[in-house]
Amino acid sequence: MVHIINKEDSVYNRFLAELRDKEIQKDPLRFRRNLERVGEVMAYEISKTFRYSTRQVQTPINVADVRLADEEVVVASVLRAGLPFHQGFLNYFDRSGSAFISARRKYKENHIDFEIRFDSIYTPSLEGKQLLLVDPMLATGGSIVVAYHELLKQGGRPMHTHIAAIVSSRQGIEKLTEALKDEPVTIWTGALDERLTESCYIDPGIGDAGDLAFGEKL
Repeated sequence: MVHIINKEDSVYNRFLAELRDKEIQKDPLRFRRNLERVGEVMAYEISKTFRYSTRQVQTPINVADVRLADEEVVVASVLRAGLPFHQGFLNYFDRSGSAFISARRKYKENHIDFEIRFDSIYTPSLEGKQLLLVDPMLATGGSIVVAYHELLKQGGRPMHTHIAAIVSSRQGIEKLTEALKDEPVTIWTGALDERLTESCYIDPGIGDAGDLAFGEKL
């Protein structure tokens, strides 16, 4: 199942517009905050899919019934662009565990073709939990597929996995839906763009989210 958030009008579209705008991108503080705010919106939307049960809390006046989620959550993100996005999810799922994946593109001599290198993965137990695998940009989809299987290999099998990206390419979505069609996975994207460039960046996309948030890497 794939959810595309900007198909419906909401304040999310303002945050996305600012993330895409090359002039507003010149302010890295604002760029990071918009990554965070988008994470908050997506966390809220994902929370609607959880199972809830009624609990009671004592107010200063009387006892009130409240509906609270039953599941435990782990938020996993791909470094480094994923850090502000990750924080947005933590702002809402403030009792969740966190997993971090160190991954990078290793380009070949033509500087176009590349492979994904995973340096390390840190994760708590995922058994029976809701896994939120979040990465701002879903381009080819290859790194997320590998990250998903590596997380399960180390952390165990979650009850359900939600893969969340701010902008996805159609090719990336098709890759995920085919590769994970037999897995308990839901895909969430803020926007769906039609093309990838020759260097596998999303077009029109955002640009290099990691460089915009934290400065150009060597």
